[in-house]
Parts: sequence; structure tokens; C-alpha cells
Amino acid sequence: MIIVTGAAGFIASNLAGLLNSMGIHDLVLVDAFDNEQKNKNLQDKSFICKVHRDDFFSWFDQNHQKTEFVFHLGARTNTAEFDKSVFDTLNLGYSVQMWEACARYSIPLIYASSAATYGLGEHGYRDDHALIPVLKPLNPYGESKNDFDKWVLQQTDTPPFWSGLKFFNVYGPNEYHKGRMASVIFHAFNQIKSTGNMKLFRSHKQGIADGGQMRDFIHVKDVVKVIWFLYLNKPVSGVFNLGTGTARTFLDLTKSTFRAMQLEPRISYIVTPEDIRDKYQYFTEACMEKLRSAGYMDPFLSLEEGIDDYVKNYLVHNIYA
Repeated sequence: MIIVTGAAGFIASNLAGLLNSMGIHDLVLVDAFDNEQKNKNLQDKSFICKVHRDDFFSWFDQNHQKTEFVFHLGARTNTAEFDKSVFDTLNLGYSVQMWEACARYSIPLIYASSAATYGLGEHGYRDDHALIPVLKPLNPYGESKNDFDKWVLQQTDTPPFWSGLKFFNVYGPNEYHKGRMASVIFHAFNQIKSTGNMKLFRSHKQGIADGGQMRDFIHVKDVVKVIWFLYLNKPVSGVFNLGTGTARTFLDLTKSTFRAMQLEPRISYIVTPEDIRDKYQYFTEACMEKLRSAGYMDPFLSLEEGIDDYVKNYLVHNIYA
């Protein structure tokens, strides 16, 4: 059996679909399963059982001997949530329990970290273990992910193989339920569809044009391909960046979305709210040398290719992967 936590969520449901396409159907899906819109992500997935996240560890104690691998992708991902206790419980505490169980039962583990751990990028975007203790995330979500990464690196009792993945700006099908936390592409499509226009934040940084703010955007299909590679090959354990390694501007993203919708671009700019200006990232770009050195050589979809796929094959038809 293979365990997937956060199974009804965005990335995990895409992973379940990939595993099914590879002939793997003995999946155990772990989540709260309390969001009907989110549960639609699982409507065509093949699995053997669902386990509520609150019941998982007692279930695991009884069924670990049948378990081959754990993909721990479940987390509270709301960057606008500032109740640290929520993240201490659902992100840090739950992940510590998962690690300890996988170490105890000698089961390989891949878990979700986040590029939110990098904060404003004062120390760059290298997935060097030596940098993890000095990173300064900008919110409790990023702190919870970095706290777990730091804890992991202090452990001597480990799963036989483990990998923490620092997801950059992931977009693609099955994020309909995410609301404010959905990708910029998702919001751009819906704003353009409803108004015919896309509003972007003005730049408040000298030398950067309006719309010139940059992020490393990665399609969820590429994310799950990397996870599949790590599952099959189990290279050296460690924390890995997972982006494309190429930063692109919000203006590029917006023009590509208009193009995929077969519309002429209509773009306007609004003032960035003062309460977020000091925490607004003007640039993120994953250093991907470590993953490449581990043997992953497939190319990533370009932003244009990824948006074209997402818009035309999913968003226009409101369908799921």
C-alpha cells in the first residue's frame, strides 16, 4: 500500500491520478474529507480506503507492515492565517509524528516543504541544508515548514529514504477549492473571464517595472513527475527545491493567460496595499542543481506551455485532473 496524505488537496490529488495512471491502485487516502468541493478532486481516483487524518496514526500502527511508501502532502497552507497554534498542530506536530512513525517502521517518506521558507530571499534560493537554520519566513505557515525542515536535519533516527520538497509557485488543475490561496493563473483566468481585464500590483521597488515582479511558476504535472522520480529512484535523501529554475514576470503570466483564452490583453495596475509591501516578494527562483545532480533530467513545461494546458484543458471546461 501507498499512503497519500492531504489526498483531496491540489497536489496530492494530482499525485493520486499519476499513481493510478502508472497502474498503482492500492492507495490509502488520508485527509479530513470535510470539504465537498475539495472532495471532487478524488471523484475518478482509484484507491482501497480513506482514513481520516485524526485516525491515521492508530490505523498506521495496525497496518504499517503492508505499507510501502508515504507521501505526506497534507498541511494547512493558508499564508494569511496567523494563529501559530494551528500550524504547530497540523503542520509541525503532525509531520513530526509522521516522520517518527516512518523511521520506526522503516518506511520511505516524501513530505511537502515550501519555498515560503525562503522569506524575502535574503539568503538566496539554494536548497543547501546549511542555510535552513538561518532562513526567515514571512508568516506562520512558512515558519512551520522551516521549523520542520530544521527538526528533520537534527534527527539521527530517519526513514530509510526521505525527501522534503520546497514547492515554489505551483499551478494547475484541481485547485478550484483553494479560494485566495489558488494560483495567480487561476485568479487571472477568472478575473479576465468576468471583467475582460487583469489588475496587477504596481511596483514599489526602484528598477522594477509594474508587472515586472518575478516568481518561479511550476505546473503541478511537473511537480508530480518529480515526486514519481524520487519514489522510483530513491537517490540521496535530503531537502530539494521544486520549481523550474526560471523566474518569470507577472506580466508574462498575464499575457500568456489572455493568449490561452484567445483574447487581446487588457492590463491595469493597482497600488500594492501598504500592509503587505514590506513582505512582498519581488523575485523567487529555485536553484535546481541539487535535483539535477540527483538524476532528474526531464525538462519542465515553460510558463506558456503550462498556462496553455491549464486554461484550455481544464479551466475553460471547469474539469478536474
